[in-house]
Amino acid sequence: MSGSNFTEVNPHKKSRTSPYPGSNVERSEVPNEKVSWLVEWREYSPVEYTARSVLARPIWADPQVGERSFSPKFNEKDGLVERRSQNGLYEVENGRPRNPAGRTGLAGRGLLGRWGPNHAADPILTRWKRDAKGNTVIHPVSGKNVLQFVAIKRKDCGEWAIPGGMVDPGEKISTTLKREFGEEAMNSLQKSRAERQELEKDLHRLFSQEHFVVYQGYVDDPRNTDNAWMETEAVNYHDETGEIMDHLPLKAGDDAKEVKWVDVNDKLKLYASHFRFIQLVAEKRGAHWSEEL
Repeated sequence: MSGSNFTEVNPHKKSRTSPYPGSNVERSEVPNEKVSWLVEWREYSPVEYTARSVLARPIWADPQVGERSFSPKFNEKDGLVERRSQNGLYEVENGRPRNPAGRTGLAGRGLLGRWGPNHAADPILTRWKRDAKGNTVIHPVSGKNVLQFVAIKRKDCGEWAIPGGMVDPGEKISTTLKREFGEEAMNSLQKSRAERQELEKDLHRLFSQEHFVVYQGYVDDPRNTDNAWMETEAVNYHDETGEIMDHLPLKAGDDAKEVKWVDVNDKLKLYASHFRFIQLVAEKRGAHWSEEL
């Protein structure tokens, strides 16, 4: 389940919303019929914006295109930096990568560090909802078991989301998934060395569970621009008996304001494309999703 559901998962709506996150910058308006680069639009004049935090050149950000010391290898593995897209080759125009999903009304990088794809990983931790006696809860309308997943409330926008994060240069996706879950849902960064070592053992058990890749590829994200965009690998780890997670108390940390178990259904309001990811998990697990039969 990868790039095949590219357009289905990504209607390219959130990538055109204003104001741009963390700013007062308004995107140039892009009507639905002119999103595609295949549609000629000579008057198109996107607003140019790259956040100061990115221009300050932190370790996770590229220099500006055109700087002498910067010769990126787009569509390739560029040293430790992964510049290949999970959706195949993307075009590069005037030294800048072009968003494969179309126009966004904003040029530059916004809040994103890399020109082109910015890779993230989203661990979707699930279990069956149980009553006080430990029996699985069955939804009265659909007759299917109710699934729960670990959700965090993001500090930056206040929306509920899957506890994911950026893949560090040279890092394996499996390492990112485990690290981000530990930081955001277990507050691992604030634990002592001994506590972290114990948590690492529990997380290893949890992330050794049966799992499947929910989605790989482009994400319709409000941070996307014409020249920089988010891509992710969302992976579902399912604790069938619930025993492992019983020993792992949730505690928000790093980029998360809150963390909790959330019932899976079609009424969820989630960040970016996370709603669709959760729907795909519910379908795969045969869990309750909608009361409309």
